[in-house]
Amino acid sequence: MSNKLTPTTKIAVFRKKEIRKTIHNNQWWFVIRDVVAALTDSAQPEGYIKDMRRRDAELSKGWGQIATPLPVQTAGGMQKLNCSNTEGIFRIIQSIPSPKAEPFKLWLAKIGYERVQEIEDPEIATKRTRALYKAKGYNDDWIEKRMRGIAIREELTDEWKKHGVKEEKEYEILTAEISKAAFGLNPSQYKKLKGLKRENLRDHMNDLELIFSMLGEASTTQITRVEHPDGLIKNKSVSRRGGNVAGLARKKLEQETRRKVISRENYLQKPQSKRLEDRK
Repeated sequence: MSNKLTPTTKIAVFRKKEIRKTIHNNQWWFVIRDVVAALTDSAQPEGYIKDMRRRDAELSKGWGQIATPLPVQTAGGMQKLNCSNTEGIFRIIQSIPSPKAEPFKLWLAKIGYERVQEIEDPEIATKRTRALYKAKGYNDDWIEKRMRGIAIREELTDEWKKHGVKEEKEYEILTAEISKAAFGLNPSQYKKLKGLKRENLRDHMNDLELIFSMLGEASTTQITRVEHPDGLIKNKSVSRRGGNVAGLARKKLEQETRRKVISRENYLQKPQSKRLEDRK
């Protein structure tokens, strides 16, 4: 059995610089251009990388063993970007004269060790995620819903894998079907409504938006388990029906309360918990 995991993009932060990372062969692999940008403050990290390889003949010769194109989430969707594991990044750092090099090595070693811990004990990853949301200013009730939503999402993607859905792009298509049926908006439209760009949409949803998102995905999971659709086309139909369960419930609530569930509100400028305090 392969030890490879489905690629997922996460964001790590080093001194306020975002560095994208993805899991490959049970390791964190880091986007090389992000690392170079963080260490050099270069506005054109690609150009810096070309110059660096020209200066360091040994690095240039072994570049194929260091840089591996991997699927990474970008503003324009999933794209293959050159990534490297911890050892490869250490080698790249040797060619970058930067006062940040040593602190970055310590940070990188810690990040790599955290991944090993999470593989051995998945609960550690859950605790770390909770702590991250807490640090960002979300309250406990919201965090509970968000964590439950993550678990429901994982159950759904597990079912999709069992029923002939394999590619990340296909996950995006099915997710869009659920969202359109539940909210009348696909994720891109929803993010535009909230004024988001690269940010995670669900991290900017209020309680009710999270609840109806969960309902749409949980309903899709249940229908999938009963009907066993195979392949993208059949799963699209099931996803639309699962999302519609949430859509009907949302419309009924809006009718009863005369208030829209969908909100333009986001937490870019003010933490979620602080915003709730302001309303008291």
